Amino acid sequence: MDQILNQLGGLVLGSVPTMVLFLLLVAAYGMLVRRPLDRILAERRARTQGAVEQARTAIAAAEAETTAYEDKLSAAKAEIFHARDQKLKQWNAEREAALAQVRLHTQERVRGARQEIEQSAHDARLSIAKQSDDLSTRVLNAVLPAGVRPTEVAQ
Repeated sequence: MDQILNQLGGLVLGSVPTMVLFLLLVAAYGMLVRRPLDRILAERRARTQGAVEQARTAIAAAEAETTAYEDKLSAAKAEIFHARDQKLKQWNAEREAALAQVRLHTQERVRGARQEIEQSAHDARLSIAKQSDDLSTRVLNAVLPAGVRPTEVAQ
């Protein structure tokens, strides 16, 4: 067993320089490669996260502007429709006023025409009555003997 321990001691003693070199290599790797690589990766991650955050902020701002524009567009459309409705109401009121005026004028003309017709009918009745009296007198004078007056026959 002593012999095994001596051999192990020799192997351990022989591996000490290799272990020291391995530890130096790990330390050099950590200082020369690992730390700069971690720093660059952290910086890249920060930039990426920053860019993502900026993109999210830009998207949120764009959505807010889009919402504002949509609200303005809706308000403008509502205003246009309101103005159109007001204009239609105004045109309808003007049309109704014009129709009422035309109706009134037409009714006045109809009244005037009726009065003219009634006056003409009255004049025609009077004329017919007068002509009827004259005609009846003529007929009586023509039919009755010359000495009899038509007023005597009527009594």
